[in-house]
Amino acid sequence: MEKAMLKKVDGVSELAKRLSECPEITRYDSGDHKEAWALADGFSDLEEAFRAFLDQHLPKVVDPQVKGEALVDVLQDIGEEFRTILWHIQYPKFYSYLHDSSGVSPAIGGKPKG
Repeated sequence: MEKAMLKKVDGVSELAKRLSECPEITRYDSGDHKEAWALADGFSDLEEAFRAFLDQHLPKVVDPQVKGEALVDVLQDIGEEFRTILWHIQYPKFYSYLHDSSGVSPAIGGKPKG
């Protein structure tokens, strides 16, 4: 198991501060929504979800001893991790191009959304 990089609030805060220095990110700020913080917090949640998938769930899925209801339970646990991952792909405005019809990233020449 790898060491968590963003588990502590300081890691998220430091990343949010660095991200807030990027105009490509802050142009999505509006009202109380701060895109840099949304991204940093989301990356922390994604790190946790990916680690749970890789360190806990995947070893159980490939274990030939895990069968039947136990296997289905693991698959459902994986589904919950995927739900978290999908939410953090869909929520940030910076990554809106991933689920819009253009598929063009504003950071590499597309027009900003929002």
